[in-house]
Amino acid sequence: MKTIALSLLAAISISSCATGPNAQTGTVVGALGGAAVGGIIGNQSGRGLEGALIGGGIGALGGNAIGNSQDQRNAQYQNNGYNNGYRQQQRRPAGYYQNGQPYY
Repeated sequence: MKTIALSLLAAISISSCATGPNAQTGTVVGALGGAAVGGIIGNQSGRGLEGALIGGGIGALGGNAIGNSQDQRNAQYQNNGYNNGYRQQQRRPAGYYQNGQPYY
């Protein structure tokens, strides 16, 4: 019973971690995958429900962490002028000189 309460507490606390689109998707996918794997492993020992709950909580935490890192990387690309991994060309005003030559 303690493991069920702890896994539910972990699942509730996940919702406040990161809220980006990849973090939310990662949380759901990780929870479903973890619950499936945990249920299979728990079923081997006769505790399928507990295994599914624990696996779901751990999978949700892992999926949230991976999705959050993807969101941070996307935000960093966007802030640095990258679009889909490629740097956008910066336009310089007319009359701007570079190495003594006008740059248009």
